[in-house]
Amino acid sequence: MSQVPMELLFYCRPGFERDLAEEVADKAGEAGWSGEAFHAAGGGFVRFRLAGDEPANGLHRALPLRSLVFARQSLVALSPLSLSREDRLSPILEQLAESGWSFESVWQETPDTNDGKALAGLTKALSRPLESLLAKRGALRRKAGGRRLHLLWSAGDRVQLGISFPGNRSELPGGIRRLRFPQSAPSRSTLKLEEAWHEFVPRPEWDERLAEGMQAADLGAAPGGWTWQLVHRGMHVYAIDNGPMNKALMATGQVEHLREDGFVWEPPYRLDWLVCDIVDRPARVEAMVERWLVRRWCREAVFNLKLPMKRRWPEVAACLQRLEEALARVGVAAEIGCRHLNHDREEVTVHVRLLE
Repeated sequence: MSQVPMELLFYCRPGFERDLAEEVADKAGEAGWSGEAFHAAGGGFVRFRLAGDEPANGLHRALPLRSLVFARQSLVALSPLSLSREDRLSPILEQLAESGWSFESVWQETPDTNDGKALAGLTKALSRPLESLLAKRGALRRKAGGRRLHLLWSAGDRVQLGISFPGNRSELPGGIRRLRFPQSAPSRSTLKLEEAWHEFVPRPEWDERLAEGMQAADLGAAPGGWTWQLVHRGMHVYAIDNGPMNKALMATGQVEHLREDGFVWEPPYRLDWLVCDIVDRPARVEAMVERWLVRRWCREAVFNLKLPMKRRWPEVAACLQRLEEALARVGVAAEIGCRHLNHDREEVTVHVRLLE
């Protein structure tokens, strides 16, 4: 009898398991599904087991990864396996045989934790013999619809098998985008904006939507981490901050530094981009960006919402709902995305693109 996948498996930044579990439960409920989330504090992943006997594939399609804030990866999963250290491979092969799954590649992964990283030697040692056995049994093959098998090792004797599908998964190991810090940038915060562009702007569209000669504003700019990214793309930037800006950035001639309050400053004309990484209450930042978007002062915006220590998902959900409703009231059509990026810490990144 074949084994039906009854779970979804999500990866996340360690420490945000509860937030992801709350988000998945809320959005699954809105889509008409019920289930129970399982997670351990600091574990770096969340299991969501469906109620009833319907396969998890339907919920997986109803909750695309790009629509989730706190998830790094989304998989349809089988039940976790507890293994004997003398024979780890046999139970894996048996469960896969029962599932009937076939796939084109195999990724062995661990949670983004110190304990997870310590398992790297084990996964490397198992990789070749496992793939050889899977190929002999016909599960690992050249043409299988782009499906990928994931093995999430949470301990040396515990693994969970999941499968991912093209178009509804991260193509990055662990769902983590790792970027190299540009040495000429004034601060490491520069990576947050670069990662946001990778996440929200398709790479083939960069030359059009992140074009040389565009006009941008950076609210809360000092010392210039986000401004550096705008200048690097050839944009002209209004840098709004009472603090000092990086001298090398100012020497480019592409930056106009205005020592003003970012919450009240208004642009002289419509800009291409608004970016903002101000440390303040999420609701206050959302209200400020909302004003920009309702008045069409920019075409696209990227801004961070600093999260409270508790009730992080409800705060994010409330901010996004207010923004969506405000734009709808005035008839402004927009694409809104929100993700907890790798280079974020206690914040999430929101992207809005007004649709002309």
